[in-house]
Amino acid sequence: MRVLIADDEPLARTRLAALLARHADVEVIGSVADGEAVLSACTTLRPDLVLLDIEMPGLSGTDAAQRLAALPTRPQVVFCTAYEQHALRAFDLGATDYLLKPVRAERLDEALRRVAARTAPAASPDAWLRARSGNGEWRIALADVVYLLADEKYVEVHHAGGTHLIDDSLRQLETAHGDRLVRLHRNCLVPRQRLLGLKTLPDGRVLARLDGSEVTPEVSRRNLPAIRQLLRGGGAAGTIGGQ
Repeated sequence: MRVLIADDEPLARTRLAALLARHADVEVIGSVADGEAVLSACTTLRPDLVLLDIEMPGLSGTDAAQRLAALPTRPQVVFCTAYEQHALRAFDLGATDYLLKPVRAERLDEALRRVAARTAPAASPDAWLRARSGNGEWRIALADVVYLLADEKYVEVHHAGGTHLIDDSLRQLETAHGDRLVRLHRNCLVPRQRLLGLKTLPDGRVLARLDGSEVTPEVSRRNLPAIRQLLRGGGAAGTIGGQ
């Protein structure tokens, strides 16, 4: 994994480089101190990941992230900042993770696992779901599915092309595609590569953040430990039943 460090504080850059040096499969390809330098380095060096400070002189980290999104080869972004209030904005920009300074080794390791998971190959294109549309049928590539929601007798497939109904139950889908789907709740499955993170509400409910959608399905208490383990890179949550 090729990593670019971006922070206006030299000590912060040095600390991140030292933490990354613990990983044999990680290469620090550059270290810059402002947003404009981030854009230049990403254009020439093409990192897989940018560890990006938010508060930098000139172009801020969030502004730089917006402009990185327009690059033909877009790197993943993990924000590193002392300001927790920027978290929601960071995930709105598609950040893979959000680290608070001083960055702890275990949290950086977790972020690297998430980056690696998001760069893993997607579901093979020969995995399809068969849906109904009026009097006809529709084939939906599993790789295009964002989430599946049980609704009375049918299951709604929310995917890149819209929403369709299928006759298969969530249990049947788990059996057929258990290596690719994970259960959030008794009425909801999502492809594991769509999981970005979790959001805890003031009332204690936990919602899942999904790649490709602003919808945040609720995670049941029964399935929450497995989802957290999966996001940390340590488990096969797709085999879990839910309530």
